[in-house]
Amino acid sequence: MAIDSLEFVLKPLFSHRITSRRGLIKQFFGAFLGFVLLGTAQVSTAAPDASADVFIKRLTDELLATVKADKSILSGDINKISALVDQRVMPHVNFQRMTASAVGPGWRQATPEQQKRLQEEFKALLVRTYAGAVNQVNDQTIVVKPLRASPDDKEVIVRTEVRGKGDPTQLDYRVEKAPDAPAGWRIYNLNVLGVWLVDNYRTQFAAEINAKGVDGLIASLAERNKTNRAAGK
Repeated sequence: MAIDSLEFVLKPLFSHRITSRRGLIKQFFGAFLGFVLLGTAQVSTAAPDASADVFIKRLTDELLATVKADKSILSGDINKISALVDQRVMPHVNFQRMTASAVGPGWRQATPEQQKRLQEEFKALLVRTYAGAVNQVNDQTIVVKPLRASPDDKEVIVRTEVRGKGDPTQLDYRVEKAPDAPAGWRIYNLNVLGVWLVDNYRTQFAAEINAKGVDGLIASLAERNKTNRAAGK
């Protein structure tokens, strides 16, 4: 089983909620690009002792300002977006946890070198898959809903709503306290319209590992990324 695009995976999930499949995919891609690019905000935007909702609010506000001011980002410049992810996103995201959770039990079977390759290929897949939708961020605003959490909670869900043209889009973040993170929090999953990104990929990855092992998953991801690069995605 090849690694399918998220468009294929989400098609049956939401066909009853949004009449235009293309409209749904644009919503999902645009919302996810908000997540990917929120790291373009300066790390000083949220103090280390800020609450999780303040952390998300400040980052997303600065994200929107950054995206709207950068024509190369709005045009979907893959190289520019990739550079931003490497330089600014990673400090705010526990990408190892994201990858390990997406891979599931197979992660523990993988060698350190395989884990490194999985992280590299998974990141490349996400960035290139959604980069073409970055212009969807242009006319959006982010509303952060009241946080339901105790100050002592180590992991919380920050619920937000992306508003723009059309119906609002649910966009929720799972975040963990991380004393070594610039803002004291790191993101490790997100939910768009009821689907958790990591959980969605876990199903695909498990099937690939069961069929071909960890190396087979790495090869499928690499092939998918190669195809995307060749297509200019």
